[in-house]
Amino acid sequence: METVALSSKGQFVLPKSIRDQHRWDAGTRFLVVDKGTEVVLKPVTPFEPTIFEPADAPSVYTGKRLSLADMDAAISMEAGARK
Repeated sequence: METVALSSKGQFVLPKSIRDQHRWDAGTRFLVVDKGTEVVLKPVTPFEPTIFEPADAPSVYTGKRLSLADMDAAISMEAGARK
């Protein structure tokens, strides 16, 4: 655990080891969350994280089920058509 000091301008420097570990470069923007007894810095990402549907979610595919052999044949047929 490392400590930092707050400057007269309200600034502090994150230790290089932490910046390197998280790959934070100059200009990285952070969301500052005040939790009462602690302050949390969260890097702002340009895109919201992708949330995948759970594996047990019902399928949206309504066609007939295909075997692996059927799928391989369809892939081979399409790959041959693109040569």
